[in-house]
Amino acid sequence: MPRFVIERDIPGVGKLTSEELQAISQKSCGVLRELGPQVQWVHSYVTDDKVYCVYLAPDEKAVRKHAELGGFPANRVSQVRAVIDPTTAE
Repeated sequence: MPRFVIERDIPGVGKLTSEELQAISQKSCGVLRELGPQVQWVHSYVTDDKVYCVYLAPDEKAVRKHAELGGFPANRVSQVRAVIDPTTAE
């Protein structure tokens, strides 16, 4: 299954409370249940003004459908072509 990184511009997101982040996560999971198992949320990184989400999905269209149904921005959707880490250098 292809892996995607979704960049979401959300000004001030880094200042949200844990309860607010929980509510956003619950909304996302609810939309994922509606879409079925073909779209999976792996994890997200929250910075000051952006959220970077990692998803498994059959294509970019499915990722964008999740964003549309959830009311989340998807400013940039990029398919991951390779994963590297320090062991790649060995």
